[in-house]
Amino acid sequence: MSDEAGGAAYRIEDLAHRSGATVRTIRAYQDRGLLPRPERRGRANVYADAHLARLRQIAGLLDRGYTLASIKELLEAWDAGRGLGGILGLVAEVDGPWTDERADRISRRELVERFGGRPDDAAVAEAVELGVLEPVPGEEDVFLVPSPQELSVAVELYNAGVSLSAIALHLRELRGQVEHIASRFLEFTTEHVFARYLGEHPPSDAETAEAASLVRRLRPLAQQAVDAELARAMRHFANRHLSRQLAAGPVPMEPENARPVQLPAGTIRAVERMVGARHAAEFVTAATERELHARTLDHLTVNGPLRTGVDETP
Repeated sequence: MSDEAGGAAYRIEDLAHRSGATVRTIRAYQDRGLLPRPERRGRANVYADAHLARLRQIAGLLDRGYTLASIKELLEAWDAGRGLGGILGLVAEVDGPWTDERADRISRRELVERFGGRPDDAAVAEAVELGVLEPVPGEEDVFLVPSPQELSVAVELYNAGVSLSAIALHLRELRGQVEHIASRFLEFTTEHVFARYLGEHPPSDAETAEAASLVRRLRPLAQQAVDAELARAMRHFANRHLSRQLAAGPVPMEPENARPVQLPAGTIRAVERMVGARHAAEFVTAATERELHARTLDHLTVNGPLRTGVDETP
């Protein structure tokens, strides 16, 4: 359908079909001022290509996470003669890749070979749920690997003896912690760097261009900071963990005549309040060993070697 000037003219049903929006959504956008009213021709409402373009703009901004309220401000700026080019350029910069790593593809057969040669459909399904693997539409048993490095880490852990379920559980926990770090970094940079671009009104093209340049410069900083801090923390905790393991020595064998010791319920509750239920047994064991060592040292100081009932003859 075309109007007299040669441009396209749509009924609301046609506009909905071409834009992918529903008739109800189009009317809601009109009521909220996001979409201009149609032209009235006789008894019919007629929409033009401008309405179609506007609907596509709205859909694109919604996909990028903008709210309808913020979209309305952007579109009002557009209608007032201030271009959206700068804003969309900034959006494209933020939506761009945050790593130099390139996605790869892997077949189910290759995947099975890398993980021991035994098919595990449940593990593949969990990997898909976590986004480690993405099915390729139209290609059965072929997956996209968004992060080959992440998959390689899983392969190495599996070959080192870690179960796939434990790897998936660890990834879920790690992802939550990393998402918190990313959120805090964005809050920090927004407060100290980008706040001046996020006033009550949409920024100008020059301001958005400057903000996009800052995004490009700051993009690698989060990963660099995390890499440096992770290396420091791993060195610190790995050394401390190793020293504890070496100091502990081999796990002692339990004597054949050992008997379980029942502690009063009140004592157990008090320990759990101090260190938590998960660590209560460990705390009691450590406290007992500490007391035994202290008494042994006291006895050695006063009386010489203490007989423990264990044959100490080499």
